[in-house]
Amino acid sequence: MAVKHTKGTEMAGAIADINVTPMVDVMLVMLIIFMVITPMLSKGVSVDLARTSNPIAMADADKEDAVLVAVTKDGRVYLGSTQTPPAELPGKVKDLLTNKLDKTCYVKSDARARYEKVVEVVDNLRAAGVDNIGLITELDAKTKAKSEATGAATP
Repeated sequence: MAVKHTKGTEMAGAIADINVTPMVDVMLVMLIIFMVITPMLSKGVSVDLARTSNPIAMADADKEDAVLVAVTKDGRVYLGSTQTPPAELPGKVKDLLTNKLDKTCYVKSDARARYEKVVEVVDNLRAAGVDNIGLITELDAKTKAKSEATGAATP
């Protein structure tokens, strides 16, 4: 749409369309940022958790100051994201729990980890004076499918 100016030259009129290109650029940048940052948000070491039919939700395990111990399938033990020998757990865990009222530690173990390693970690946590130990598990896929088929709510 052009408008005639008084001297006979044409002037461009106002464009009523919205320019979405800058918005798309911003959205793509945000998408890339989230794709890069999301893997860094997982706390501790990633393991294939044991599956149970009745897991208990432990929301406190996701807190920033939660003490999380992981046992991998090859028997390595991690306190947070640093590899730690099981014998050193009592001293390090005591330091982490000194000023906390809730002396709960969370253990997440790979489903294929040797049971003796998990027991060794639990024994060392008890030696550190831990009041409660939470064992983190996942909902079994068969149980989940069955409860979805019946319409029951899943935790």
